[in-house]
Amino acid sequence: GQALTSRNPLTRQNMQKAAREESDHLSWCRQRILELGDRTSLLNPVWYLGSLTIGTAAGIVGDKWSLGFVAETERQVVRHLQDHLQRLPANDNKSRAILLQMVKDETAHGEMAMAIGGVELPVPVKIAMRLCSRVMTRSAYWV
Repeated sequence: GQALTSRNPLTRQNMQKAAREESDHLSWCRQRILELGDRTSLLNPVWYLGSLTIGTAAGIVGDKWSLGFVAETERQVVRHLQDHLQRLPANDNKSRAILLQMVKDETAHGEMAMAIGGVELPVPVKIAMRLCSRVMTRSAYWV
């Protein structure tokens, strides 16, 4: 959504690259979940549509805010992934490798966003993002 509404070609190009990597992450996770004999959340279509909608709205507000949104999102995602890494069984090297690559990619996305003009979001926005994330992750766990 952010790539669709970006006004700056460099921003759009970087958003598209990050989106391709995010698609890879989803694919890796889906495959790993299947290998482990489980399934993805039934809420995934809701999350995808919500993500597109929020990204589009962030992009409409302007590139610097959209990039700031990317940076904050990625910071929160990295913390979430690091929590998963701590809870993984010691012998689950395949899942660990996936999560470590995702941490690397997400960190790079956030750094890129700030390097090309992102601004820090106001604290209330960061808090709201964190709360929404908690609702999403807890819901996805059960549904």
